[in-house]
Amino acid sequence: MEVFCGSRFWDSNLSIHTDNPDLTPCFQNTILAWIPSIYLWTALPFYLLYLKHSKRGYIVLSVLSRFKTLFGVLLWCVSWADLFYSFHELLQSRTPPPVYFVTPLIVGITMLLATLLIQYERLRGVQSSGVLIIFWFLSVLCAMGPLRSKIMTTTAQGHVNERFRFATFYIYFALIIIELILSCFKEKPPFFSPVNTDPNPSPELTSGFLSRLTFWWFTSMAILGYKRPLEDKDLWSLNEEDTSKSIVQQLSKEWDKEKAECKQKEDVTYRKKSNHVLNHVGDGPEEAEILIRDKKHNRKPSFLKALLRTFGPYFLIGSFFKLIQDLLSFVNPQLLSVLISFIKNKDAPAWWGFLIAALMFTCAVLQTLILHQHFQYCFVTGLRLRTGITGVIYRKSLVITNSAKRSSAVGEIVNLMSVDAQRFMDLMTFLNMLWSAPLQIFLALYFLWQALGPSVLAGVAVMVLLIPLNSAIAIKTRAFQVEQMRYKDSRIKLMNEILGGIKVLKLYAWEPSFSEKVLEIRRNELRVLKKSAYLNSLSTFAWISAPFLVALTTFAVYVSVDENNILDAEKAFVSLSLFNILKFPLNMLPQVISNIAQTSVSLKRIQQFLSHDELDPNCVETKVIAPGYTICVKNATFSWGKDLKPSLKDINLLVPSGALVAVVGHVGCGKSSLVSALLGEMEKLEGEVAVKGSVAYVPQQAWIQNATLKDNILFGQAPNEQKYQNVLEACALKTDLEVLPGGDQTEIGEKGINLSGGQRQRVSLARAVFSNSDIYLLDDPLSAVDSHVAKHIFDKVIGPDGVLKGKTRILVTHGIGFLPQVDHIIVLVDGKISEMGSYQDLLKQNKAFAEFLRNYALDEGIKEDELTMVEEEEVLLAEDTLSIHTDLADNEPVTNEARKQFLRQLSVISSEGGECPNKMSTKRRVCEKKPAESPLPRKNPNEKLIQAETTETGTVKLTVFWQYMKAVSPVISLAICFLYCCQNAASIGANVWLSDWTNEPVINGTQHNTSMRIGVYAALGLLQGLIVFVSSFTLAMGGINAARTLHTALLENKLRTPQSFYDTTPTGRIINRFSKDIYVIDEVIPPTILMFLGTFFTSLSTMIVIIASTPLFAVVIVPLAILYFFVQRFYVATSRQLKRLESVSRSPIYSHFSETISGASVIRAYRRQKSFVDISDLKVDENQKSYYPGIVSNRWLGIRVEFVGNCIVLFAALFAVIGKNSLNAGLVGLSVSYALQVTLSLNWMVRMTSDLETNIVAVERIKEYSETETEAPWIIEDKSPPEDWPSKGELEFVNYSVRYRKGLDLVLKDLNLQVHGGEKIGIVGRTGAGKSSMTLCLFRILEAAKGEIKIDGVRISEIGLHDLRSRLTIIPQDPVLFSGTLRMNLDPFNKYSDEEIWKALELSHLKRFVSSQPSMLEYECSEGGENLSVGQRQLVCLARALLRKTRILILDEATAAIDLETDDLIQMTIRTQFEDCTVLTIAHRLNTIMDYTRILVLDNGTIAEFDTPANLIASKGIFYSMAKDAGLA
Repeated sequence: MEVFCGSRFWDSNLSIHTDNPDLTPCFQNTILAWIPSIYLWTALPFYLLYLKHSKRGYIVLSVLSRFKTLFGVLLWCVSWADLFYSFHELLQSRTPPPVYFVTPLIVGITMLLATLLIQYERLRGVQSSGVLIIFWFLSVLCAMGPLRSKIMTTTAQGHVNERFRFATFYIYFALIIIELILSCFKEKPPFFSPVNTDPNPSPELTSGFLSRLTFWWFTSMAILGYKRPLEDKDLWSLNEEDTSKSIVQQLSKEWDKEKAECKQKEDVTYRKKSNHVLNHVGDGPEEAEILIRDKKHNRKPSFLKALLRTFGPYFLIGSFFKLIQDLLSFVNPQLLSVLISFIKNKDAPAWWGFLIAALMFTCAVLQTLILHQHFQYCFVTGLRLRTGITGVIYRKSLVITNSAKRSSAVGEIVNLMSVDAQRFMDLMTFLNMLWSAPLQIFLALYFLWQALGPSVLAGVAVMVLLIPLNSAIAIKTRAFQVEQMRYKDSRIKLMNEILGGIKVLKLYAWEPSFSEKVLEIRRNELRVLKKSAYLNSLSTFAWISAPFLVALTTFAVYVSVDENNILDAEKAFVSLSLFNILKFPLNMLPQVISNIAQTSVSLKRIQQFLSHDELDPNCVETKVIAPGYTICVKNATFSWGKDLKPSLKDINLLVPSGALVAVVGHVGCGKSSLVSALLGEMEKLEGEVAVKGSVAYVPQQAWIQNATLKDNILFGQAPNEQKYQNVLEACALKTDLEVLPGGDQTEIGEKGINLSGGQRQRVSLARAVFSNSDIYLLDDPLSAVDSHVAKHIFDKVIGPDGVLKGKTRILVTHGIGFLPQVDHIIVLVDGKISEMGSYQDLLKQNKAFAEFLRNYALDEGIKEDELTMVEEEEVLLAEDTLSIHTDLADNEPVTNEARKQFLRQLSVISSEGGECPNKMSTKRRVCEKKPAESPLPRKNPNEKLIQAETTETGTVKLTVFWQYMKAVSPVISLAICFLYCCQNAASIGANVWLSDWTNEPVINGTQHNTSMRIGVYAALGLLQGLIVFVSSFTLAMGGINAARTLHTALLENKLRTPQSFYDTTPTGRIINRFSKDIYVIDEVIPPTILMFLGTFFTSLSTMIVIIASTPLFAVVIVPLAILYFFVQRFYVATSRQLKRLESVSRSPIYSHFSETISGASVIRAYRRQKSFVDISDLKVDENQKSYYPGIVSNRWLGIRVEFVGNCIVLFAALFAVIGKNSLNAGLVGLSVSYALQVTLSLNWMVRMTSDLETNIVAVERIKEYSETETEAPWIIEDKSPPEDWPSKGELEFVNYSVRYRKGLDLVLKDLNLQVHGGEKIGIVGRTGAGKSSMTLCLFRILEAAKGEIKIDGVRISEIGLHDLRSRLTIIPQDPVLFSGTLRMNLDPFNKYSDEEIWKALELSHLKRFVSSQPSMLEYECSEGGENLSVGQRQLVCLARALLRKTRILILDEATAAIDLETDDLIQMTIRTQFEDCTVLTIAHRLNTIMDYTRILVLDNGTIAEFDTPANLIASKGIFYSMAKDAGLA
């Protein structure tokens, strides 16, 4: 080297052991000058490869670029000027050393390269180059040394040697600084890049290198989120490479490739096999051998491979960053040990210390930047994985065969998308731990072994022992979780029923019994929670004490093994920081492994789904067909699955264009299968099928999307108003639109739940008609609608004169009436076509068809008679006749129930949406009289009945925290804080003791009092663990306490809330409080608070320790705290809103998916797969659009918070160096090792604050619903009526008026009437006259606006509600049963004996049914009494009334058509059993009340007539006209 440089290469006296260090000229000219060049040339090949593949268009030559190039060329000139100067010297025979030729040459070429790179990058569209920024930065850094050195020598000598080189160096230095500054600016966006049509492109695309490194580009969103809550429109569009379109395309390509490879291998195998068999006909063993061997080749296509090929390379970049970060994390402990030895060495030069501090800071910052880049790559891979898997599953679900679909339920397939895809996403974050954890453990152990020797193994043993403990706890916790879920589900189910039947509970005064049942379940639930709280505090104890126990055992063993082993500061604190590094991988490894196990299960499930058979797109020929025909089937046999027996055999069929063909046959003979076969939905086993032209398909079960009615009909076609109106008219939908609250803009619930069966079928038909296709396949569209509607539709749409005439129509039907009008009839028997021809031909043949006609004609005949009768009395039909003709009312009580509930939740209660929205306009008049009686007279149509739910935005008020603390109990809250302080005091104590121990003087190579030292250290540490255990347990108990109090208050209030609240609040919203919000309070808030307090106190104790050891540190705390506070506020506001947006946009993906699965055949028939795939992609992208900024916000936060942490490390080290003379090594070790840990807790503290603020809202929401106004008290002690009240059963209304809610009109106005004991009163009147309101008033469900009601002279407004309600009996209109035993349904309070109950059952004609059940009175009723018929439910209500048997009975007749038999039974029982009671009947059928004492006719809330039936008929008033309508007068 000396020959090369002409001077010494390294001189430690000059460079290290001096207060004013300098580097030798040789070192400066070689190593320092070459570093940037080496870097650039090493990076070059990789970078060029990257540039070659990046296609962004080129950037126009800008001023910036010109200047960069100019200065680059100048630098090259300057470097070579040096070179020529050396040659010049050579000529002047002063031979310079070789280095003066080599270095300028190398530097010059590198500068030239950099200049060329600037231009090449411009052509490849790179806006800001990381490679060059680092290069210029390194150049400046390496030029700093020579610069200082040159200045120092010049000042020392007083004159300049080598003027020329001195000058060129200064120019060179100035130029590289300018280049560095210029390279930090970014260029304009590239030219010819694909035009970005995004309204809101992500700034990430155009951000510079530094901005990407620090996620600075995200700041604008953080600020916006802080100013106001973010909305959808503020979100940036996804980057091109993260969109579903590009990802799913890549993944599908790889998956197809993988499938093709497997298929190829299979083919090869088969070929080999067949040759072999041909050659050796008789050689058994060999043949068998080859077959067995070939089985192995036959591998299944692996989805994992496809995933790896698609996402592997991107993920590996992240893994590379992780590797660097792992190595860097071990640098700081080494630097710490250097720092401690520097402090010990009193005569070391101060600049060493500053250098160490600077290095620590640099290393920490680098670690932060690299770690977050790694996380970014991991999370984005996770995001892409989810997008990809979701997209692939969605696309597959559109082509999978029906037999494959049957093998997995819709729910399971949706789970693939939601749960399994999510698992992949969660795994990605920590997948690198699989190799990184062993690496970190190995390195940590290696360094520990160097410091402490074999005694390290003691510590490691403790760590390893803790792993099974933790996993055992985890397994047990999981078991508890399952048990608790069970309780939770049953509680929610019960609550759902209670809220559904709240009105009945109020009328019967049964609330206490049900409230007790809920609280019973809740007690069990909290019991399980308490158990898991014990476990959790155990695991917290293990987690907090682990590092301490490890340190303790290691140090104790180290000191005790050998007297000469001295524990000094360096060993102790370096080991401590290494143990802290160890803690993370050891805890993560088991977790990652269990995650991988779960994910592999998911992978198998997804792979199995993706390997299902697909429908063969070519099984139906669409091109070639005999001329004049649109459908042609030859000798075809079809089955629903390859291995199932054929459902259709030897089908031969030719359908001429424009024909109307009916397909008839008995149930299950293959009519629907024939339609499916024509659509290509079945497996074609042999033969050929050809269908020419576009197809429209109406399935038997109408498939309705969750969209507006209009969208359902347009189904993606361009709107055309004229055509649309004609279609509505033809499909008889006009009248329904008047009934629906929003006309054709009404949002239809999932599966069309807020439409009746008939309406759904007609919408489905309208969709087909609007699509204007060539071929119509109609699978029995007329069965779901009423017969007169069916006739209308046939005439207007399907028949010879309908809208569709001239199109080819295939109609599956049961309706015989239409057959004479069709062109051809196909008769199917057991999957074969038995005969075909026109109606007349088939009748003549007198075979299967004639038989079919004879069978069906009988039923039809009866219907026809009824219909004709109805048509004659069209207008005279009164309410009572309506209920006799069950075929007019909707024949689906179940769907009606579901519909009612749904309507209520959809918040579109409208008084006209009665039971008969699907009647024809001719029948309209009948309907008008009988809408379902709805308690809400409609004012203006757009007054929203149900108020929108308010969402909390902005910061959470402190009062909410105070409310939660009150629920926990203030004493406990204070105790918890106190315990945390103690715990941290103990922890600090232990570490201070350790630092004191390390400072103990060494006498004759040993330290004294080691046993005492170990003892105190152990005591302090274990004390800390114990306090942790107690505090976390206390916290958990407090949390459970709070959960109990809040739930009880909520339940208490909800059962006492007036009925009007339930009329205006959807049940779903209340249930949400009981499920989601209670869950948050039970299980989310306590652990969040635990983490928050933990991190908060850790950060606090760090500050205390650092200030105690270096008081100067207090100065920097304030600015750092301010910075931290701002970052935290910005982050919390933004991330909370992003989380909300993400969860809102997530469910539409799954609901759209399950909809698609159920409607796949329709989507395929209309050939709309592409647009549905696009919709799904759009929904996924919408969701990822809010998820992506969520990820980035965490990175943004991490970098900023960790920067604060790194500053703390810097200042702790710096002030230690400054105060070196007054400090001992132990204290320095203590303060710096604390500082090194602080970053993690600062980061988590912000996250926890954010989570806490997001979740504490639950308390507010529950509070809000626990404080709604309540009804009057249930029992008023001093006002309770006598035991036998009401003994006579007299009723009196005095000037009584009532309204439903404040601000609505009166429904009853100034009623005055008197009813004597034992009278039977019938109450009649048109809908909305106030009949039902009267019963509600008697039970004080509605409170009087003025006036009063007296029963037996007692004012009902003065006694407790339960006193009142339990003394009246009601048989309500819709029978409500609760899930539970029959006995519970009759007598929830267990007041009556079994005999009494059996007696009541006998009288209500249920005894036969109940005694035939094996469990008798313990017979389980399902939810809503689904397993009893409607009539039986009505009779159960009667039995309840018979058990109560009070003096006043109110009978609200069922409007729905319950069978007349039940009705007569009820009337009969009432006449015999309630002879001496006062009976009030709200009648819909007048014949039941014609023999009553008096009849009250209400009209518009006032009494119109009140007299005996005979008198009323004689007076020819309202009652007379009603009786006349009913044919009774």
